[in-house]
Order: sequence, then C-alpha cells, then structure tokens
Amino acid sequence: MEALDHSKECNFYEGTEKLLEVWFTRSDSRVDQCDLRKIQRSAWESLLKFARCEILSMKRTDHLDGYVLSESSMFIYKDRIILKTCGQTTLLNCIEPLLYLAREIAGFDEILDVFYSRKNFMRPELQDKSHSSFDNEIEILDSEFELGSAYCLGKVNRDCWYLYTLHPEKGVATPDQTLELIMVDLDEKVMSVFTRACSSSAREATQKSGIDRLFAHMLVDDFLFNPRGYSMNGFLRSGHYVTIHITPEVDFSYVSFETNAPQASYMELIAKVLRLFMPNKFMMTIFANEASQAFNHLHEYKSTSFHGYQVEETQFTRFKNYELTFGNYCREAG
Repeated sequence: MEALDHSKECNFYEGTEKLLEVWFTRSDSRVDQCDLRKIQRSAWESLLKFARCEILSMKRTDHLDGYVLSESSMFIYKDRIILKTCGQTTLLNCIEPLLYLAREIAGFDEILDVFYSRKNFMRPELQDKSHSSFDNEIEILDSEFELGSAYCLGKVNRDCWYLYTLHPEKGVATPDQTLELIMVDLDEKVMSVFTRACSSSAREATQKSGIDRLFAHMLVDDFLFNPRGYSMNGFLRSGHYVTIHITPEVDFSYVSFETNAPQASYMELIAKVLRLFMPNKFMMTIFANEASQAFNHLHEYKSTSFHGYQVEETQFTRFKNYELTFGNYCREAG
C-alpha cells in the first residue's frame, strides 16, 4: 500500500507488464475432457484479486475467452492461460489459486510448460516486494514449479528482459509462436490519441490510431481509460489473439504489442506497428517451437534491421522445445 500511495504522489504509472503463460495437460486419456474455459467468470474474478486487478470486459469466441483487465489482459484457451498485468500488480500471487482451479475445475493434473517474462521496471522500488527484483520472482516461481530456469537477455545495467521457463520432457507439441514488442519513449502526438482530451471513446482511439487495420477481420474489445490510457484485445478468425496496452504519459510513455498469430515472418507486421506508434526505442521477442510457421525463419532477424532504427543488440537462445529471438533497437540519429 505504501508503494501505491508513493506512486500517486509522484504521478508515475509503471506500464511494464509481468507476463505469465501456463500450459496444462493430464496424465491419462481423459485429457480431452479437461477445459480451462469451464472455469466461471466469478472464479477468475476471485483469482485476479490476488493480483490486485479486476475484469473490465470479456469476449468469448469459438477458440478462446479474452478479458480486458484494469491492468492489461487475460486470455483463456482450453489448455492454457496468458495473464498479463502492469502497474503495481502482484501477478505471481495468482499461481497457487490458478493451479487449484486448473486441477479442481478444469481437470488438469500436470503442467506442460510455463513462461514468465518482463522487461526491467522503470521504477522497481515502487513494486510490491514479490516483484521488486527478479531474484525475488525466481524464488516464488521455484517454490511453485520444478526444474525451472531463469535468464536475462540484454544489458543487465540498462534495458533488459527477464525470462523464467521450464524444460519439460514432453513440452508443447502443437504449433506455437508469440511476437512481443515493448516500446518506450514514444511520439507525443501519437500518444495524445489515447487520452480523453483527444478521443471520446475507445472505438475512436482504435480507429484514429489505425490499430483496427493491423489485421483483417479482427474482432476488437477495447477500453479507453479516464483521463488517459488504453487497452485492447483483438480476436482473429484463426483463433489467435492480439493485445495492445498503452501508457501515454510523456515522461514514462510505454506501449506493448503482443500476438500469437502464426506467420512465417513478422517483418512486415513489426514495421506496421512501428509506423503506428513511432517509438524511439523498442524491444522485440519472438518465441517459436519446431511445429510453428516462424521456426525456420528466425534467422531473418540476425541481419535485418527496421527502417529508421539501428540494432543495439540481438540474442538467440535455443531451449528444449522453443527458440527465442531477442532484439533491442533504437531510432537512428538524425
């Protein structure tokens, strides 16, 4: 509570998200009967209290349920959950009740894989103790999961990205890939669109910014905060999601873009997103397993830069079931 009060005093909001993805399975033939979407909204609301956030809206499609939260988003598939929270939320407090719900209501008795990640915070001293350092987060994750491994990509004393994951024997066999762009120091004029002073509704902000044109036939669930701030969940006909979260304040502007839409190359999509938001700096991560379309194209990012940006660093990591491409970029001088 002290951290929250301090945040209000200094008028700062931490846009940087904590991102947790958990895949579930079952040890016997009844796995087809298991389904996280059996879990009622009231149970999700109770779970999110542990993270100090709440549901603002929800849309259900044939493939997944998507929730816009007071701090970011949550997506529920039959066998996995993606939970993304920003501000001073305590996301890791959700793990124990999540595993309980997955076991007792959805019927799963095994964890197939886990991914927890985040960029380094702008103001880590304002976070709850559980998230005040990556070491503290590792301790919590190790207490919940067996044989987890922790990584840091990028410059430890500058902009970096933390990851905690498992190395399961079986792992995720279905095609899976995820692109995340984390953008900071953004164009002030672009950011003004995501304020009540400039846009009267979330729909207007979505259309003015061009977000609605990123993907064809995308179902949009968007929210414009008062006086500023924006969240959006997009649902693609293919059964994949898109999510964007925006903290538009000039002094600590932040935009995140994430999608698991399958594409062989994300080069064109990344260029589109950069043209929309015009960040001075951005971080890119691409996860892909061997069954995904992107897996055999990850080498593209070794030698390709994006128009108007220079590469600060790129790193490539091979896990048991996935490959990860990481890049840090900044706008070219002049």
